Amino acid sequence: MSQEKGAVFAFAAKVPVEVVDDIVQRQILTYNDEIMVVRVIFTKAGPGGVPHSHPHVQVTSVESGVFDITVEGRTARLSAGDSFYVPSDVHHAAVCVEPGVLVDVFTPMRADFVAA
Repeated sequence: MSQEKGAVFAFAAKVPVEVVDDIVQRQILTYNDEIMVVRVIFTKAGPGGVPHSHPHVQVTSVESGVFDITVEGRTARLSAGDSFYVPSDVHHAAVCVEPGVLVDVFTPMRADFVAA
């Protein structure tokens, strides 16, 4: 279950955490039809899923940890305070080097992340 759509405030300590796999957990913080904020928690080093693309525009900030981020074939090592931008339909991937948290912002919101 995720945060309620249209919630004005999101308190990470109170928002449920979804286990995606043995490396990644996800918290859907706040969203409406146009935008969504998601915390992606990497509990250990390793890939955060497979390289993928989606129609949503994505901007991500590194809250903590170290990540090798690949966007359209270009890779950079990012740490706390760094960020990256992924245009719509561009292949990208994250590999966690040191456990930490990414904060993703998507537009429009990721309906596929929200339970029916």
